[in-house]
Amino acid sequence: MSRTGDAAERSSTRRRGDAAQPSALRTAGAAPGTVAGTVAGVGEFGVIDRITADRPQPEGTLLGPGDDAAVVAAPDGRVVATVDTLVQGVHFRLDWSAPEQVGRKAVAANLADVAAMGAVPTGLLLSLACPASTPTDVVDGLASGIWDAASEAGVGVVGGDTVAAEQIVVTITALGDLQGREPVRRSGAKVGNVVAVRGVLGWSAAGMEVLRRGFRSPVAMVAAHRTPRPPFTEGPVAARAGATAMVDTSDGLLADLGHVAAASRVRIDIRSELVPVAGKLRDVASALGKDALTWALTGGEDHALVACFPDEDAVPEGWDVFADVRLGSGVSVDADRWGGAGDPGWRHWR
Repeated sequence: MSRTGDAAERSSTRRRGDAAQPSALRTAGAAPGTVAGTVAGVGEFGVIDRITADRPQPEGTLLGPGDDAAVVAAPDGRVVATVDTLVQGVHFRLDWSAPEQVGRKAVAANLADVAAMGAVPTGLLLSLACPASTPTDVVDGLASGIWDAASEAGVGVVGGDTVAAEQIVVTITALGDLQGREPVRRSGAKVGNVVAVRGVLGWSAAGMEVLRRGFRSPVAMVAAHRTPRPPFTEGPVAARAGATAMVDTSDGLLADLGHVAAASRVRIDIRSELVPVAGKLRDVASALGKDALTWALTGGEDHALVACFPDEDAVPEGWDVFADVRLGSGVSVDADRWGGAGDPGWRHWR
């Protein structure tokens, strides 16, 4: 993305992007005869300006938007990197979610992956694809949600790309730092470990079902689908506590634990009575004729953190133990293969 702040303008804690030529950028690239109030009307560089101008960057951003690439500090000497894409009509609908909420959701999905490695986030890269007819207030809303979520996590959007497409596609690359620790991988679970979760399970799935039926409440469930709130800071906490393996529940608890079991060559047995199913979730499931435990086991996009620990004494405060690691393969529920309704989690191309 274009625009960068002058390093000389950096304060002791924050710095802002250079805003010396905003009017020129807001008109550059606009095609003759394009509709005012759309991305075609303001042009590519006008879109970039709306996303990046006057946005504060943390000290870790050594060089932000404006050059061919950004420069981000890497105190550990290693960089954790992950990328996630939200596609309109697949991951979000603008009749269900405001652009600000879509922006927040995009950041949440990426930062949860960084946290699941036991790392802290250091920067974000944004790629935005959209039709020429996309209203500029949609772009402004996406940018606002992305920046608000980034600021809460202590990072900035350091660069990216914009391109024309037939639908809105938001892709974010997140960078992170391990602070001297080893990454917590999926392949480290050991027989005898216990498995614990931090965050909610099944709430996003419940919220999506509520929206599908044309309702907008219960608000907590709908909000969990529109703007998941992963416990980002708990990833490093788990790493410091000795977590042997970790993952976030992007596709669903069963599906994501399946990745851990396969990578670690073990079996993970879930005890259904210990799965933290909130009373509110049970109430919504009852009202809609659904099963709350199924939502908790198979619902994706909660981005809770799930980790294996050597024993219960190692589990940090606030985490709920609900499973253990055994000899074998795959994931079981109460010692049996999952026999509930539906798939164990989300899969593309099915």
